[in-house]
Amino acid sequence: LSFNSPIAIMTVTVRTRKFIRNPLLQRKQFVVDVLHPDRANVPKSELQDMIAKTYKVTDKSLISLFGFRNKFGGGKSTGFCLIYDSAESAKKYEPKYRLVRNGFVEKKETSRKQIKEAKNRKKKIRGTGRRIANHKAKKAAKDG
Repeated sequence: LSFNSPIAIMTVTVRTRKFIRNPLLQRKQFVVDVLHPDRANVPKSELQDMIAKTYKVTDKSLISLFGFRNKFGGGKSTGFCLIYDSAESAKKYEPKYRLVRNGFVEKKETSRKQIKEAKNRKKKIRGTGRRIANHKAKKAAKDG
């Protein structure tokens, strides 16, 4: 083992499979295979840069990477990638948590206790009163 070797040699290969152009959801979607024999894993930000270069995407926040799993023995990871045509389509079709990850939306902080109390209040109401109670709960959450 020599510790003098330059770290820049660590190569990462990105391959894509099952490429689909999805016009209904205004995106390109595909499976991403990442080969990284010298590294434990590759950060999503680094993968976003590589994919942006490959698919000529100007705004990296339009690239959504998720569901990565390492293969047994390491050296290879597989995940999924979505490249949206515009920020509007990304905001429309992406789940909230991935929008937070990509920096489109700020995460709103609420305590677990508040969430659980609202859920339990919601369970007690049935029928037409439910809609009114939901409205009151949302209004209270917005104000408080």
